[in-house]
Amino acid sequence: MKTVFIINPTAGNGRALKRWHRFRKTISFPFECILTEFPGHATIIAATYSGDCQEVLLIGFGGDGTLREIIVGAAGESRLLIGSIAAGSGNDFARAYGTFKDAQSIEQFLKNPQFKRQDLGDFVNGESYQFVSSSGIGFDAEITIAVNKSILKKKLNLVGFGKMAYYLYVIRTLFTFKKFKLTMTCDADIFVYEDVWLATVSNQPYFGGGMKISPTSKSDDGLLELTVVHGISRLKLLLVFGTVFSGTHTRFNEVSQMSGPEFILTTDKAICRHVDGDDAGMSIPNEKISYRTSFHDWKSVQLN
Repeated sequence: MKTVFIINPTAGNGRALKRWHRFRKTISFPFECILTEFPGHATIIAATYSGDCQEVLLIGFGGDGTLREIIVGAAGESRLLIGSIAAGSGNDFARAYGTFKDAQSIEQFLKNPQFKRQDLGDFVNGESYQFVSSSGIGFDAEITIAVNKSILKKKLNLVGFGKMAYYLYVIRTLFTFKKFKLTMTCDADIFVYEDVWLATVSNQPYFGGGMKISPTSKSDDGLLELTVVHGISRLKLLLVFGTVFSGTHTRFNEVSQMSGPEFILTTDKAICRHVDGDDAGMSIPNEKISYRTSFHDWKSVQLN
């Protein structure tokens, strides 16, 4: 089996590259390594191995965005396996799918490789997007996009407090966010939610750097889970956010969840969106957006 490391040198505010230089010195098996040079490059790199005559282990050395790009490029290819070395800021991929701890754990895997088929989510709204973990509309997306663009996060990352930027933007956005109306269709049933803060479609439990937004999500069941937070005061929303890490937020009446193969969402105004924590533009008012499990799946390494 061929082993290829795909390294995002900008992940973790540049810490991923420094870690890679140390990590590669511990590798004692044959490997290839490629550094990404621009957004979307990891998808292009992964796709170049789709016609390989042998099985290829693609190891993403970066964060959630890096792994999503690799998986999009490898989806549907039976000879490509995906693994990771968690080197980003949020690392929700590692929480849900596991991660290699060191070069020795990779070497052990190569002696007896096992894999697991995983779902991929997608939505189409003008252009197509794929997501591995989650895609969100509203409060969480606005925070995530603002944090990713902020100079503050980069400075805090340098001293290991990058997540603090997220909490600070939660407070700021809490007072500036304008709630919206959401219409959702699932299995021909129509639901209308007023005063919506966020709607998140999940393929696995985690988002936002360890928050267990969708505790019952399974990444290989062909289903997605929708979480809608609505009709809640700003003060109580803070309380809800404090319980998301444990997954107990679902006990609140203002948190609605359901499961299905497809959700069609419509917002009454333009709202920020994200895919796996990256900017996915704005929703178009009154235009239907279909979130569903993709026709393509992908293969993750099965770790003990």
